[in-house]
Amino acid sequence: MRALLVLWVALLLTGCAYLAKVGLDARYGQADPGNLAAHTPEPAHVDFWRDVKPVLDKRCVVCHGCYDAPCQLKLGAYEGIARGASKERVYNPARLIAARPTRLFVDARTPSQWRERGFHPVLNERRQTPQANIEASVMARMLLLKRRHPLPGGMPLPDSFDFSLSRDQQCAAIEEFDAFERKRPLWGMPYGLPGLPEDEFDTLHGWLRQGAPYQPPQPVSPVLREQIDRWEAFLNGPSNKQRLMSRYLYEHLFLANLYFSEVTERAFFRLVRSSTPPGEAVVPLAARRPIDDPGAGEFFYRLTPLRTTVLAKTHMPYALNTARMERFETLFLRPRYQVDRLPSYEPRLAANPFAVFEEIPVDSRYRFLLDEAAFLIMGFIKGPVCRGQIALNVIDDHFWVVFHNPNRPGVKGSARFLSQELDHLSLPSEEQSNTLLLTPWLKYSRLVDKYLRAKTRYMADNLSRPGAISLDLIWDGDGWNDNAALTVFRHFDSASVVKGFVGEPPKTFWVIDYPLLERIHYLLVAGFDVFGNVGHQLNTRLYMDFLRMEGEFNALTLLPRDKRREIWDYWYRDAGRHVQGFIQERMEYFDHESSIPYETDDPLRELYERMQDRLRKALNRDHGIAGEEDEFIRAGLQALSRIRGESLFWLPQAAFLSIEDGTGKARIYTLMHNNGMSNVSTLLSEEKRRLPAEDSLTVARGFIGAYPNAFYRVSREALEEFIQAVAELDSEEDYRAFTARFGVHRNAPDFWAHSDALHAAYLEQAPIAAGLFDYNRLENR
Repeated sequence: MRALLVLWVALLLTGCAYLAKVGLDARYGQADPGNLAAHTPEPAHVDFWRDVKPVLDKRCVVCHGCYDAPCQLKLGAYEGIARGASKERVYNPARLIAARPTRLFVDARTPSQWRERGFHPVLNERRQTPQANIEASVMARMLLLKRRHPLPGGMPLPDSFDFSLSRDQQCAAIEEFDAFERKRPLWGMPYGLPGLPEDEFDTLHGWLRQGAPYQPPQPVSPVLREQIDRWEAFLNGPSNKQRLMSRYLYEHLFLANLYFSEVTERAFFRLVRSSTPPGEAVVPLAARRPIDDPGAGEFFYRLTPLRTTVLAKTHMPYALNTARMERFETLFLRPRYQVDRLPSYEPRLAANPFAVFEEIPVDSRYRFLLDEAAFLIMGFIKGPVCRGQIALNVIDDHFWVVFHNPNRPGVKGSARFLSQELDHLSLPSEEQSNTLLLTPWLKYSRLVDKYLRAKTRYMADNLSRPGAISLDLIWDGDGWNDNAALTVFRHFDSASVVKGFVGEPPKTFWVIDYPLLERIHYLLVAGFDVFGNVGHQLNTRLYMDFLRMEGEFNALTLLPRDKRREIWDYWYRDAGRHVQGFIQERMEYFDHESSIPYETDDPLRELYERMQDRLRKALNRDHGIAGEEDEFIRAGLQALSRIRGESLFWLPQAAFLSIEDGTGKARIYTLMHNNGMSNVSTLLSEEKRRLPAEDSLTVARGFIGAYPNAFYRVSREALEEFIQAVAELDSEEDYRAFTARFGVHRNAPDFWAHSDALHAAYLEQAPIAAGLFDYNRLENR
C-alpha cells in the first residue's frame, strides 16, 4: 500500500506539473533557450555589471557558488544563471557509477546544451514580455515568495526548514513551482535568511522583468593582456624540457586563481588546457581531471579570466611576476637533464607523478612545492574533495605542519630511492573515476606498506650518524619564507589552513617530506574526481589514513626514542589493530635516538617551543592574538582561549566575533572549537570517539574559515561577560540565552548589514586573499 501511495503521489505531481506546463505554454509559448539568447530588450534601466551582480554576490552567491551550490545553481556568473538548476547532486556518496561532469564553462557552453544535460531554466525562456519574465521565471518567483512570506521571528526557525548539509533539495522547475509554493511557502530566496532590502529587491525584480539583459564583460586591459601573452609564451615553449615543465606546473596550478602581482588591477585568471593556441579564443578541453588525457591533437596552456565571483571556499590566489618566472627557469630549465620523450597520459602512469616527472630533478620539484606550501595544502582544503564529515574525519581538528629540510643530504640523495619505489608509490587515482570498493583498497594498502617499509629503512640508513636527528631536519623557510609553518583546522564538515603556528600547541603535528606532499596533492587534488563513484571517493579517503600517519611518524622521530610509543598511543587511544601494527613496524625498523636535548617529562611541548624558535624569522604572526594592540581586549581573548572542556561542547565549530570598541569600526576575530577525540583512525562512529572534556578553543585575529557557523557581536565593555558566559555553558538552553544576547541570528533584522560589514573588513584585511563567505552552514539555534 505504501508503494502504491508513493506511486500515486508521484503521478499526481507529474500530472500537476504537466498541467502547469500546458498553462504556461498557452499563455507565453513553449520554452526555448533560444528565446533568451535572441532577446534584444529596450535599452536597460538596470545594468547587469553595475547594478545586478553586486546584489547577486552579496545576497545570493553566499549560498549558490561552487559544486555544493543547492541544485547546482551557480549565481556567481551570468552563464550559471542562464544554465539553470539541476535535481542531480554533485556530492553523492552513494553513486555507483561516475556521473557525467557538469562544470560550468567546460562541459557545455550554451543553455541549450545544458538542457540536454538535464538542467532546467530559472529565467524565462518563453515569449519575452514583462509579465512572462516574472511569471515564467523560477528566480523571480523565488524572490516574490520570500516577499510574501518573510522569515518568522524568534529562534530557532521552525522545523520546516532543513539546514543540514545533506538535506533534500527541491529544485523546483517552473512547471512545478505552483505546488512548491503551496507546500513550502517559507522557502523563498534567500533560503532561511532575511529577504532583500527594498532597493536590492527592486534592482533584481526590475532586471528580471526586463528579460535579464546581459552584456559580456569588457576585454582585459592592455597591461593585463601583455602579462597574459608573456606567460602563455613561456608555458608553451617548444622543447620537451619546456613542455614537461609546463605539464608539471599545470597539474599543480589548475585550481589556482592566478594574479599578476606587478599590476595594481585586482583580476584573477585560471590556467587551462585549450585546443586553441595563444592569440585565439580559449576553448577549454573537457578532461575529467588535470592528469587525464586532454584528447587527440595538439593542445596549449592558456590563461583565461576567472568568470565567477571570488569565493572564500575555493579562492586559492597564486602570484605570477618576473621573479616567479625566473624561479621557474632556475628550477626547471637551467638544471642539466634531458627529456628524450614526453610521458603519455596512460592512466596508471599519469596518476604517478614520480614516474611522469622522473627526469625533473627531485630537488627542483620539492623546492617548487615548498615555495608556496600553504597553497599546496590548501588544494585539499579548498578543492572539491574537502567537503562533508566523512571526507574530513581523516584529520584532527587542530594540528601544525612543518616540512623536511630540502638542504639535508637525505633529500638530495632521494632520487634513486624514489626511482626504485615507483611501483609502490602508485595511488588509487590510477583506477580513474569508476572503481570497486574492496579490491583496490587491498591492493594499495599492500603497496603503501611496502613503500613505508623501504622508506623507514632508508631513513634509518641516512639518519644513523650521531647528531643526525636534529631540528635541522625541519625546513626553516630559509629564514624568510612563511610557508615553512602552517596550521590546519577542521571545522567538522569543512577545514582551513593558515600560515604560522596558530593557537596553543596541538595534540599532534605532521612533518611532510617531498614524497608525502606530492602524494597528498595527486591523491586529493589532481587525481580526485568529484563526479567519481563511491569506490573512487572511498578509496581516496581510506588511503589518506596512511598519509596522515606517515606525516605523524615523521614528526615522532624527532622525539626521544623511549617516548615515541607513549605519545603515539595517546594520539591513537582506542584505535584499531591496524594503527598499532603501523607504528610497531615503523619502530622496529627505525629506533635511532633523537639528538635534540630534552630536559622535561613533556618532550612534545619542548619540541613545539624549539620549533617555534627555529622558525622565528619565518613565522607568520598575522592571526596571533599576542599582536592585539588593545591590552584589555588582548587579555580577554587570551582568557577566552584558555577555556577547556565541556562548556565548549555547546559552541559551533567556527564563529566570527566582532568586538565593537566605540570607534565605529569593529575588531574581528575567529573562534574555532576544536573537538577532543580519542583518535581519527576510523571512517564511521565519530561520536563514539568524542572526548568533550578535551575540547579546546582557538581564538585568532581576523578571518579563518569560509563557512562560518555563527556570528557574535559584543561591546568592548561587555567582553568579560561574554567570556564568562562561554565558560558557563551547560545546555542548549544556555547557548540560546547566550546567542540571544551576543548572537547575530540568521533572521536578525540587521543580518545583511552585519554580513556586508564582515565582507568589507575581510577585503580590507586581505585584499588578495579575501572572497565571499558561504552561509550554507550557518546554525539555526
